[in-house]
Amino acid sequence: MTILRAEILGYCMGVRRAVEAAELACAENVNKKVYTLGPLIHNNSALKALEKMGVGVLSADASDLPADASDCVVIIRAHGVPPVIMKKLENSKCKVINATCPRVLSSQKRAADFGKKGYTVLLAGDKNHGEVVGISGCARASGAECTVIENHEEAANLNPLPEQAILLSQTTISSAEYENIASVLKEKIPNLKVANTICPATQERQKALVELCRNVDGVLIIGGKNSANTKRLLRTAQELCPNAALIETADEIPADFFRLKRVGLSAGASTPDFVIDAVEEALNEGCIN
Repeated sequence: MTILRAEILGYCMGVRRAVEAAELACAENVNKKVYTLGPLIHNNSALKALEKMGVGVLSADASDLPADASDCVVIIRAHGVPPVIMKKLENSKCKVINATCPRVLSSQKRAADFGKKGYTVLLAGDKNHGEVVGISGCARASGAECTVIENHEEAANLNPLPEQAILLSQTTISSAEYENIASVLKEKIPNLKVANTICPATQERQKALVELCRNVDGVLIIGGKNSANTKRLLRTAQELCPNAALIETADEIPADFFRLKRVGLSAGASTPDFVIDAVEEALNEGCIN
């Protein structure tokens, strides 16, 4: 069997940065309790590894953080948090490590800056996603109106219409969906400003996967089943390859893949290197460990 990896796969910059921040926090704060604010990433294997290191998980709104948390270290995940949560952490006297992805920080700043100028902030993305909650919170903290739009149907039904608005996006939204939303809103709001805040990491993995599918008999997409960008990779693989499957660990490799001559590997932006390595090793050995 020949195993080919996509040219770009696995951890994106923001996720790798957050995981490394958690690992360093454990090493440097051996006498303190280390927590992440909500699950650090959408990958069970990575979360279990952090748990073994002693990292606990708080609720995303920090409601379970002690009033006096001076003996705690709290890591803000790559998604970021709204200003009200940041203020709560500061008041608790815990040590805060801000691992918000730089691209998300940029979107938060842009939302706040345009809000201060009197713009309505329109945010394309999943209303319940941590990143969207954080960005919209920054917009509202600046005094701006902020509306989250999940799809082009919601864009078409937007009412009332703002006189001046800026459109931002969740960094991991589908570029096609964002373009659809922007197109609808441009017709309704003549002076709409549209910012390109989609992270290129998602598109880079998609492009690498398309190239990979041309050279293999089957593709394994490795990642969390609740990860949006991983599920989008699976949909692309299913369209382009006769054999495609989503797995979280090597134990889930379908038996049919061991009979293929050329197997491709791709992985979502929250998939750690050690999981990808384990899948490749299992395929090479011809058995599931």
